[in-house]
Amino acid sequence: MAKHKAARQIGAPDTHNLPDNDEVERALRDYQALYQRDEQSVRLRQLRQQALKAMRLLEPFHPYLTGSVLNGTATRHSDINLQLFTDSAKEVELFLLARQMSYKSGEKHLHFGGEERSLPVFTLREGPAEINVTVFATKDIRQIPHGHAEKNARAHARQVEALLEEG
Repeated sequence: MAKHKAARQIGAPDTHNLPDNDEVERALRDYQALYQRDEQSVRLRQLRQQALKAMRLLEPFHPYLTGSVLNGTATRHSDINLQLFTDSAKEVELFLLARQMSYKSGEKHLHFGGEERSLPVFTLREGPAEINVTVFATKDIRQIPHGHAEKNARAHARQVEALLEEG
């Protein structure tokens, strides 16, 4: 959607020649390497540390990190995206309430196994970046939603720790 919006803003009605997501990601990485190398690596480390802290807190719900914080393209405006796997989104909400965590609830629509599903999302406002927590059913842990097929689509806490150790 962002690509189509950008095309409209520059007056390019033909959206058939837009770059694919891999091309956009490569261009973003090139830009960051040229113009934001130091700032971006420091910010990415901070975001991954914040994500790991949240993942440890949310351990009962089998958290996984996804998105730009995982793939390394996060910027100063990026948020953190976590996936939780439990059969009760209400348990997640009660967990957050018991810890007096500030959050906003909503939903996200994802294509999953040939169907579109509505999933609960909690946006946590703990720390410098917002954390979007999408709650999946336990059985969904072996599936990856459509559009997330890249090899590093999600990582558990030990994998995030390894990323932090790598630098």
